[in-house]
Amino acid sequence: MIQDIFPHKLDNHYYPARKADASSIVIAFKDQDVLVKGDLFPRVEDLPDVNSEDLIYLFSLDDENNYFFLDAKSADLKIPQGYEFVNVRTFRRSGTAKKYRVFLAYTALQLANWYRGNKYCGWCGRETFRDDKERALRCECGNVIYPRIVPAVIVGVTNGDKILVTQYRTGFAHYALIAGFTEIGETLEETVAREVMEEAGLKVKNIRYYKSQPWGIVDDILVGFYCDVDGDDTITMDAGELKTAEWRSREDVILQPDDYSLTNEMMKMFKEGKA
Repeated sequence: MIQDIFPHKLDNHYYPARKADASSIVIAFKDQDVLVKGDLFPRVEDLPDVNSEDLIYLFSLDDENNYFFLDAKSADLKIPQGYEFVNVRTFRRSGTAKKYRVFLAYTALQLANWYRGNKYCGWCGRETFRDDKERALRCECGNVIYPRIVPAVIVGVTNGDKILVTQYRTGFAHYALIAGFTEIGETLEETVAREVMEEAGLKVKNIRYYKSQPWGIVDDILVGFYCDVDGDDTITMDAGELKTAEWRSREDVILQPDDYSLTNEMMKMFKEGKA
């Protein structure tokens, strides 16, 4: 999956005292576009016109490379030779970007969106400031804002030696599994049952946890579950959201083109008889 970047290791602990030097790496965003040369991010020395005060510490990699966020939309940025802004989804699907760099871009984007979206306090409207001890934004009124993490489920519904696969009506074209966001006051298991009923009209039982995955491009923490169809296996598809919902035997499961997603891993596990 996208976070499986061994032998690299991400240290996402917040070190507010860390300052950028010439060798620090900058992940610069303009809306949803990231500044890269191939799959390389620029270093501070490549951006001589950038004010160090505009750089926000993000995380480190392998205890030696420090990464900083730059909001290129508000900074005075001269694009260095060879670099360009590329949409993060295009960056992911390029086929040439190393997995750990895609993961860093997605994780950085989640933090970038949080910083950009909370410049002002939602309670009183004052400008927020960064906390000096933890990853938080504070306001003089006392409001404290932490990074947003949105729980969502991925569901592999099994029916003997078959699994329920879907295709979205718009957007992502490849086969996937039932998925959806957790509502307020709802357990993850209740989300599983509700989403399967809403999208496929099926009751489920034996809900069991598989694995989780951070998915920074939409602020998610994805939680994977397998479950069994309970009773009638006739699919009633939500045609407003899906264009395909069908039972597929193990040998007929078509995997996604890369190994980044929890959805693809869960389909692969079932296809290989491991789930």
